[in-house]
Amino acid sequence: MTQHWFFDALGSGRRLAWMSAGSLLLSSMAAAAATDIQVWHSLNPYNKKVFEELVKDFNKDQKDVKVQLKSFDTPQHIEAALNKVKKGENKPALVQLDDARAPDNIAARSYIQPLHALIAKHPIKDAKWFLPEFNTFMRDAKGRLVAFPYMVDVPVMYYNVDAFKKAGIKPAEPQRSWKGLQDQLVTMANNGSRNCPLTSDQSVSVNLENLAAVNNQPYTTQGNGLTSKGTPVFSFDSMYIRHLSMMISWVRTELLVKPEHDAVAAKRFAQGECAVLMSTSSNLGWFKDVKKLDFAISGLPYYPEVTPKPGNPFVGGSALWAISGHPKESDAASLQFLSWLSQPKQAAGWFQNTGFLPLTKQAFDQTDKSYYKNLGDWQQLVAVYATKPAVTSRGFRIKNYPQIRAMFQQKLDGAFNGKQPAVTALKSASAEAGKLMQ
Repeated sequence: MTQHWFFDALGSGRRLAWMSAGSLLLSSMAAAAATDIQVWHSLNPYNKKVFEELVKDFNKDQKDVKVQLKSFDTPQHIEAALNKVKKGENKPALVQLDDARAPDNIAARSYIQPLHALIAKHPIKDAKWFLPEFNTFMRDAKGRLVAFPYMVDVPVMYYNVDAFKKAGIKPAEPQRSWKGLQDQLVTMANNGSRNCPLTSDQSVSVNLENLAAVNNQPYTTQGNGLTSKGTPVFSFDSMYIRHLSMMISWVRTELLVKPEHDAVAAKRFAQGECAVLMSTSSNLGWFKDVKKLDFAISGLPYYPEVTPKPGNPFVGGSALWAISGHPKESDAASLQFLSWLSQPKQAAGWFQNTGFLPLTKQAFDQTDKSYYKNLGDWQQLVAVYATKPAVTSRGFRIKNYPQIRAMFQQKLDGAFNGKQPAVTALKSASAEAGKLMQ
């Protein structure tokens, strides 16, 4: 009996040992099953915090995937870092990049995996994209999504309601015609807003690209570079000359504080220094978070002599691009994260807290009307993007456009500084753009 008990005890010990070892193995396997993915971005400080909170919630919400964020100061810093990353060494799974008005070119990079290819393997269920397929943003020539359209914005006109009231302007909102706005800026300059009636950080967007779209005019020939294989041409006609001449006069008379880049102009508006700011909608969440800033939103101005009704600006911004060369588990983890971001609660929160356009139709539909209270025309300005865009506002494709855009910026800066009249600056810009497209 003693011998039998001894062998039974030995067997029990072995079973306990095996069970314990098995538990440890299962625990180890569970821990190993969690897949880490790195996401690179260059969001502004406020939107960065919103994104970080979302990622924290995602990481708490499940055990299979852990997202690690890496922040960069500018998109240029991200591009530089991507160029330094060697194959297989600490590559991000997802990275925020602009579509550069030529997303096909980015999608063709050796380290990029187009989103449509990834979705084919790991579908994002039930999500209906907010922007229709006819809009060219982040879509290739076949209309397929090449990146996750998460940081999509539009240029808008922010205005300080208190500044309009102080100037005695009723109703306390800007006029949509450029001439009407000019009269209001003069009134505000003489009644409390002398230091900064108007400023902007979007010179090329407001004064060239969307001067065309908002006035329902083509930006370039060849259907904005979308309908023909020929090389588009920039033909800056009398509308552009008239407009830039007026902007130069506004700078000279200090109605327009010389357009400032980076976050300088937006900070001045946030601090209540400027009555009007033309900037990206992605500053909306930041401004809403500023105490004692009573502001609202209107669309960019237009010329009634050119079009009876204003058109819609081009969408812009950036997106999350998938990096190729990762294991299948990493690709699946990336899509699990993107699917989670696409769910109505997360997508609606992102839209409401940042000012980026809704990711999905569900995000827009689930946003209560109370959100838009005191935001001026923001609801209508957003809603139009859920419909098929006009030919003049669906987008444009220009070879080497990042270089062209930088050159346009220099030409506009020169004109605002009094170095060239509008006619000379625009003629020079058109000629140089033609060379850069070759």
